[in-house]
Amino acid sequence: MVQIPNTPTSADVARLAGVSRATVSYVLNKTDAVRISDATRRRVHEAARELGYVPHAAARSLRAGHSRTVLMPAPAIPVGPLYSAFLNEVQGALGRLDYTVVQYGSVGLQCDDAARAWAELRPVAVLVPGTGIGPRGVAVLKRSGARAVVTLGPERVEGAHALLMDHDAVGRCAAAHLYERGRRRIGVVVPEEPGLEVYSRPRLAGARQALRGTGASVIGVPLAYTERAAAELVANWPELDAVFAYNDEYAMLLMRALQDTGRRIPEDVAVIGADDLMLGRLLRPRLSTVRIELPSGRALAALVDRAVRDPGGEPEVHRVLGSSVVRREST
Repeated sequence: MVQIPNTPTSADVARLAGVSRATVSYVLNKTDAVRISDATRRRVHEAARELGYVPHAAARSLRAGHSRTVLMPAPAIPVGPLYSAFLNEVQGALGRLDYTVVQYGSVGLQCDDAARAWAELRPVAVLVPGTGIGPRGVAVLKRSGARAVVTLGPERVEGAHALLMDHDAVGRCAAAHLYERGRRRIGVVVPEEPGLEVYSRPRLAGARQALRGTGASVIGVPLAYTERAAAELVANWPELDAVFAYNDEYAMLLMRALQDTGRRIPEDVAVIGADDLMLGRLLRPRLSTVRIELPSGRALAALVDRAVRDPGGEPEVHRVLGSSVVRREST
């Protein structure tokens, strides 16, 4: 019969390090209330590594009165390199503040149902991308012990902290640039992938707002993210002289389809994307783009920490997402 080794305990660590169990707890739980020498801390950490001991998160939560888990539901939409880099920065900053970040795959769950599933894990904070929660969902999370609920999207949700992302400004920026370059029949790509409408609708609205009263026309151009869809669009081209292609990835897709039919960029059709991805600089012609300044991951982590420390405070609302045009050869 195979013997399963006993799980090491804090008492085992204390014996090996030659300290008390209380000292082990203070060191491994990063408690600052008690002065402990660096040499003692090293002995405790070395003993814990040698034994393979890790603190029990549930027990730690009971002592503290709350967990240190920050839940980040996985977005239900395709995530590009820009947003991925932002998420990595947030996770790193929260880790340095001694939070454990857990990504939760909640595909198929919507609003209140999703909130109940997240609440089962008893996180101390939840970062919700897009429009994945409503006021009732926020209340469910808070009743389960979440001290901070932060939404990242275009609209505020009652009871939650909010980073409001102004996607209208992205569309305004792109359309104004194309107009300045002399373009008057401008298309705005509207991705057909589910979930992206929360971002594409404001970008189209912003483009229309920017050119209202100028005599220029702005039309929405539905496009799925496939080569076949791009080829079909170009085969039935609505005689546009410029396109804001939603982002750099859709711009690359569309540029290739346009070039395959002999259309010159920018002479026949100017194209601008968004996100300022490295791949756009490698295209020929190089892709003009709207550079988007996402909020600082460190600032978001600090907001979470403030809310955890003061859960009764008023929800903070910050408008983020700066936009500026980077002109290259495609416009």
